[in-house]
Amino acid sequence: MKVATQKFTAPTPLPSSMQNLPNNLSVVDVSKICQLIVQQLATLLPTRAVWTLYQNLDTGKREFVAHSAAINNSSLTSSQSQIITYLQQEKWLLNDLSFLKVTQLNLVNEYQVYVCCVGEEKAIASEYILICTDELLTTQQQQGFLGNAQILSQYLAMSKERSHHLDQINTLSQACGKIEHQLRNPLALINLYAENLRLALPDHALQAQALVIRQTVDELSGKLTDLLYYGQKAKLHIQLHNLQTIIAECIKSLEPSLKEKNIKISYPDKALKVKVDSWQMKQVFDNLLGNAIHFSPPGGTVTCDWRVYRNEVLIEICDRGSGISETDLKQIFKPYYSRRVGGTGLGLAIAQKIILDHKGNLWAENLPEGGAQFSFTLPR
Repeated sequence: MKVATQKFTAPTPLPSSMQNLPNNLSVVDVSKICQLIVQQLATLLPTRAVWTLYQNLDTGKREFVAHSAAINNSSLTSSQSQIITYLQQEKWLLNDLSFLKVTQLNLVNEYQVYVCCVGEEKAIASEYILICTDELLTTQQQQGFLGNAQILSQYLAMSKERSHHLDQINTLSQACGKIEHQLRNPLALINLYAENLRLALPDHALQAQALVIRQTVDELSGKLTDLLYYGQKAKLHIQLHNLQTIIAECIKSLEPSLKEKNIKISYPDKALKVKVDSWQMKQVFDNLLGNAIHFSPPGGTVTCDWRVYRNEVLIEICDRGSGISETDLKQIFKPYYSRRVGGTGLGLAIAQKIILDHKGNLWAENLPEGGAQFSFTLPR
């Protein structure tokens, strides 16, 4: 296969994880996005045919999405139809593709053929956009092609990351179902005996030790509840709630930590009503605001802000701490991974699960001026 030397590459590398994408979106129907992309390319460029292939994560097979008007064009000659069929059969695809590079393929005389890899690069399972044109594309047109390929690549990365998180949740859910009864009853029994022991002991020092046993059991029980919740399927009680009210309730419960470090929480004074499960959303804010307070310097300010778009709301929580290391950014939402001494490593994992259950996304990034920012979207 002969390949032309002229290639266009994305000017900046795309993030490898949806958690660090600057603009995360809600649940993505990849097939519909592919259809929109190929339709737009067919409109913007002088194409004879345009299609994309991507990996369907539900079926494990590659899906073909084409611009129907181009593929079924009755004006095509028999020879041209054979060329389109040849390209669809991928007999030309002998080598791995280069990620986000527009490459011109010298395959046939009748058409100019351009391809751009948007995901998997290996030939046997490659994900790409291909267009056939009657004429050479200009530099500007190739840049337009690349821009659309970048958009689709972001959607595919988000979809794969989301699927990975859901697989983790399902795996943990199966494990939780097996251990719940094995742990609940012994913990309750220890708690009961510790209380009986405390009431029967005459010495205050010994009573205090029995009380420590009870408190430790209560703490273990709480951590078990967190673990079980993370593995459960969502049982949402969706109603219209004011985010201001939810945040105000969270701030009230966090007052001891705020006073200890002399930290203020700033949030918009304008009401914003969204359809959420208020109790679960309070868990999200409790966790994100609690972390922001923990990593903020004394006397600092934690900022909570939101922006309203047509179909979703973007909420951002910022601190002025030391930020998040690259290693932590890659693992911060994994169960049992914690940056806090004594943390269970389930807080952010549960927060992410709640946001996913609400059909939104949660991600983290560092701010240029310093500190960390956690952002999440909620549908309107």
